[in-house]
Amino acid sequence: MAKGYLLDSNVIIGFLASRIPESGMKMVSAIVNQKPVISVISQIEVLRYSGSPENELVLNNFINSSVIYSLSPAIIQQTIELCRKSKIKLPDAIIAATALSEKFILITRNIDDFKNISGLELINPWETQGTNSNTVTA
Repeated sequence: MAKGYLLDSNVIIGFLASRIPESGMKMVSAIVNQKPVISVISQIEVLRYSGSPENELVLNNFINSSVIYSLSPAIIQQTIELCRKSKIKLPDAIIAATALSEKFILITRNIDDFKNISGLELINPWETQGTNSNTVTA
C-alpha cells in the first residue's frame, strides 16, 4: 500500500505562489490533485498571515479542500515523545508526529528542522528530481 503525503506549511505557501522549481511543482500538484493532507498546525500557520483579500481567498480555498489532521491522542503522545528526545519546536514536533503516527511522508523545504527524527520520511520539493526522498534513521 502506498504511503500518503503530509504537506508542511512552507510547501503550501510555495506551491500556491508557484515558487517551487518545476519538478517539485509537478510532484506537489499531483499530491494536491489527489486531496492535500495537512496538520492543523499548517492550517494555523498558513492562515495567520493571509495578507490581501485575494490571498486570503486562495489560502482558505486550499485549506477547505484539504484533509486536516487534528491533535488525536496518538499524535499528542508522539509529539510528547519527540519533544523529550530532541530539540524541536513544538509546531514542528506536531507536524512530524502527525506524519509518523499516520505513516505519511512529510513534504517540506525545512529538512534540517526534522533531520533528527528517526523513521520520518522527508521530501524537499525544492531539491527533488522525480521521487527523491530521505528517511531519517537517527
